[in-house]
Amino acid sequence: MRLQCEVEVLSRLLPTCGLRGRGRAARALVSLGRPPGAAGAGIYLMVCTARDRGGARYKVQQNVERLFTRFVEEGKATVRLREPAVDLCLSKANVINLKTFLSAVRLAHQGNDTGVLPLSPLVPAKNSDVEKPKTKMIITSRRDYPLTKSFPFSLEHLQTSYCKLARVDSRVLCLRKLRKLDLSHNHIKQLPATLGDLVCLQELDLHDNHLEAFSGALCSSGLQKSLQLLDLSQNQIQALPLEFCQLRGLVQLRLDDNALLRLPCRIGQLSRLRFLSAARNKLPFLPCDFRKLSLENLDLFGNPFEQPNPLVPNIQLKIPLTLLECAARATVNHRIPYGCHLLPSHLCKDLEVAKTCRCGSACLSSFIQITVTMNLHHVAHTVVLVDNMGGTEAPVLCYFCSLHCYSQFLDRHLQSN
Repeated sequence: MRLQCEVEVLSRLLPTCGLRGRGRAARALVSLGRPPGAAGAGIYLMVCTARDRGGARYKVQQNVERLFTRFVEEGKATVRLREPAVDLCLSKANVINLKTFLSAVRLAHQGNDTGVLPLSPLVPAKNSDVEKPKTKMIITSRRDYPLTKSFPFSLEHLQTSYCKLARVDSRVLCLRKLRKLDLSHNHIKQLPATLGDLVCLQELDLHDNHLEAFSGALCSSGLQKSLQLLDLSQNQIQALPLEFCQLRGLVQLRLDDNALLRLPCRIGQLSRLRFLSAARNKLPFLPCDFRKLSLENLDLFGNPFEQPNPLVPNIQLKIPLTLLECAARATVNHRIPYGCHLLPSHLCKDLEVAKTCRCGSACLSSFIQITVTMNLHHVAHTVVLVDNMGGTEAPVLCYFCSLHCYSQFLDRHLQSN
C-alpha cells in the first residue's frame, strides 16, 4: 500500500528539546509491503523522497510502539517505532487514504490478516511519485471527472466545469488549501454550509448554474475575510441575504443575468468592492447605501429602472412615533451597544437595516421614501451605459425621518429645477 504525503523522521535518541522545530518535512512516497523476491520476509515501511528514491526501510511487525492519530482529520499522523527509535511524522496527506494506511499499519504490526493487506512491492520510487504536490487541476468534461479517486489534498486551484454536477462534491469540501474554486457551467441548485469551511478560498466561480439563493450562513463563515471574487452570474437568484454584506473582503462581484429584484440594503459596507456587474436583472431602483460605494467599474445595463419622481412619496410616517420607534432611533443614533443577549433577534435584525435620513438620523418603520436620480459616475470611475439611450443615471432610494426633513429637501429640489 502506498501513501503520498510529507514525512519527517525524528530520532528519539537525540535531545528532544526544540528538535521538532529544526526538521523540515519532505514530499515522500510511503510504502507498506515486503521486499520483492524475498519469500517469507517481514513487512516493512519504506520512505522514498526526491533525494533518496531508493528509500529507507523500517520493520513493522511487532515494532510499532504507538500511532498518534489526534489530527488525522487534518491529514496528520505519527508512527512511533521501537527499533530504530524514530517517529515518522506524516502530514499533508489525503484524509481518507491516511486512515486506510494507518489501519493497514496497525494490522501489519499485530501480524493478523497479513494475507489480505493491500501490500506494495518495496521498489525505488519514480520521480513522479515524489514530485512536488499538485496545486492545480482543471476538468472541463463529465468523462474526465474522477468518480473513484480522491482529489489531491494539496490543490489550491480546482476547476470542474461542464461536468453536469447537481451538487458540490463532498470531496471538494475537504480541500482546505483551495484558493480558487471554479464550479461554473453545472447544474448546482444549492450550496452546502460547509463550503464556508474553506477559509483560504479567495475566488469562487458559480457562473451558469441553477442557484436560487446564496445562504446567509456562508456570508457569516470564514469566507468573510478570505473571499475576494464571487461570480453568481447566470443563475436564478431573486435576492441576496442581509448577511451578504458581511463579505467585507469582496473586490469583484458578478451578478449578471439573474432575477434580482433588489440589491442588499447595506451594500455600502463592501468598502473594498471595486468591480460590480449586475446587468440584465429586474432592479427597479438602487438601495440608499449604494452611494457609499467607491468602484472602478460598474455595469447595470438592461435593468427596468423606474423613472424617479420625488413629488410622489411613499409615506410610512406614524405620528406620534411609537415607543419602539423612539427607542430604535435612539439606539442607532447614539450607537448604544445591543445584541441577541439583550434584545429579541428580530429586533436586532430590524436595527441592522435601519434607514438613514438625509439629515443623518435613523428611522426604522416610520419614514418617507422617494426615489431620486443619481449619476453613477459619483460611485464608479467607469460606467457601462444603463440603457441604449446613452444614460449613466439610475434611481436610488432616499429616506426622510420626518415631514420637516422631506419638506426641506422638496424646497431645494423645486428651486434647483
